[in-house]
Amino acid sequence: MQELTLLSRTPELCFGLSGEIDSQNAEDFYAAVTGEYALSPADMVLECARLDFIDSTTLGTLVKLHKKLKEDGHRLILRHLPPKLKKLFVICALDTILEIEQ
Repeated sequence: MQELTLLSRTPELCFGLSGEIDSQNAEDFYAAVTGEYALSPADMVLECARLDFIDSTTLGTLVKLHKKLKEDGHRLILRHLPPKLKKLFVICALDTILEIEQ
C-alpha cells in the first residue's frame, strides 16, 4: 500500500512517499501527483525516505513523470531514496536520467 502526502506547494511541489508503489497503484500515484501539478506547475520533489518498495512499473511511471515535467521546463527530484531502492535506479541506469538527491 502506498501513502502519498502533499508536504508543500511552494516554491516546489513536495510529496512524501511511504509504503509501496507497484503495478497495483502506480496509475493512482501518477494521477494524484499530476493532478496537483496541474493546479500548481512547479519543480516536483518526491521525498522517498519512507518508501519501502517499487517495481518496474513504478520506474516507468517516474520516467513518464520526469518527461512531463521536463517538457514544461520543470524538474523531478527524488530525495532521500533508501539504498536498496537507489540500487534499482543504478542497475537500470536511471540515475543518469533522473535527478536523485541525498
